[in-house]
This record gives sequence, C-alpha cells and structure tokens, in this order.
Amino acid sequence: MTPAYRYRHPVTLEETNLVGNVYFAHYVRWQGHCRERFLAEHAPDVLASLTDGFAVVTTGCGCEYFGELTAGDVVELRMTLTELEGHRVAMAFDYYRTEVAVPQLVARGHQSVACMTRGPAGLEPVPVPEQLRTALTPYLKIT
Repeated sequence: MTPAYRYRHPVTLEETNLVGNVYFAHYVRWQGHCRERFLAEHAPDVLASLTDGFAVVTTGCGCEYFGELTAGDVVELRMTLTELEGHRVAMAFDYYRTEVAVPQLVARGHQSVACMTRGPAGLEPVPVPEQLRTALTPYLKIT
C-alpha cells in the first residue's frame, strides 16, 4: 500500500450550504490546504521561495463525490503522488470521514501543478525543486 500524506480538517458550519452538507467547492479548497501543509512540513525552503519569484501554478483539478459531509465531521485527505515529471507534479486525494467506526471514502480528487518562475517575459517553467522532489517521492502511488 502506498503511504499517503494525511491532512485532517474539521468541517465547520461555514462550509455547508442551506441543505446542510458541505458545498462542493470546499473539497477543492481543502486540496490547497493539504498541499500547503505538506510544503510547510516537508519542503519549507520551497514554501519560502514563493516570495522570491518561484510559483506553484495549479494547471488542473477535480473531484468526484461519493458521500456527504456535514458540520462537525472530520475529513482526512490522503494525498499521494501520481506523477513527477520535469516541472509538473500530479497528486491524488482521497477524502475520508474519520469520526466513524470505519473510515468512509466520501470523495476522490486530483490536482496537477507546474513549477514556474517569474521572469521578464512572465511565468517560465522550471524543474521541480530538489527538496520538493525528495519530499514527494515516498508518496508515489504505485498502480
């Protein structure tokens, strides 16, 4: 089994809609939170370089929904690496409701990003920084 980086998030009322379940866009927002926590914990130099011209640009993302989350639930995102090539990184996210006897898969998402630098001509691709490459490699999803 592939190890996954785990990010836990308590669902708040603010994240629900009038029906009482989590509004769909929050699932994508949580992917960003998970990605940023990963950088802070495993590649802090990369996170710091975001203020010095380096950029991680989201090139695609999506989510499939299998169940509902409501306020008071705790969702655990399990992030794995699906691709690491040149200046691109692709990740998969499994969303589990965890405050139940058996964790329940409620959604599955994906996100791809490109490593870029801000130059005189605008954004230009750069290789994935070594610290990030090293941090991500243990999470490579074997299919």
